[in-house]
Amino acid sequence: MIDSDKSSRRAAKPVSDVLSNSPLIVANPLYTLSILGLLSLVWLLLAGQDWNSWLVGLPAVILATWSTLLLRAPAEGRFNLPGFLRFLPYFIWESILGGIDVASRVVSPKMRIAPGFLSYRMRLSHPSARRLFVNSLSLLPGTLAADLDGDSLHIHALDRGTDPDGELKRLERMVSAVYGEDL
Repeated sequence: MIDSDKSSRRAAKPVSDVLSNSPLIVANPLYTLSILGLLSLVWLLLAGQDWNSWLVGLPAVILATWSTLLLRAPAEGRFNLPGFLRFLPYFIWESILGGIDVASRVVSPKMRIAPGFLSYRMRLSHPSARRLFVNSLSLLPGTLAADLDGDSLHIHALDRGTDPDGELKRLERMVSAVYGEDL
């Protein structure tokens, strides 16, 4: 079911389309060699110095490198290191605040919770940015992504009386900076 509307779910690509993605290997040999080297190092750390293990390890490393190149994210919306370095302290701080908030709600004798669902329309378009946003959503106090339907994100909240819209927009801006996406 292929739909030209970006907000609808995308159909899976046929295997023949994915396998015809071979220009990735030729286009950036440094990237390919770095992945090959990293996976070789992981194998060496796991298998130790038994060189006979490379009878299994070499084909495994080559297959894993090939798979990584096939499953690599599209070129648009590349990872932005300065954006990530701004996102990381935000993520850590909000995780701590979210943990404190949820813990204080749960251990309080009055247990200040009124669970329910909220909807939020995402503006992010790059798949990796959307994935990071949805996965980071749980760092906000009392929120958890429950379902994603196109651009509509359904969120379970511990207290539906609060309006997390401002926090969600701020998180979305932080994530958009990680992938250099304009909102």
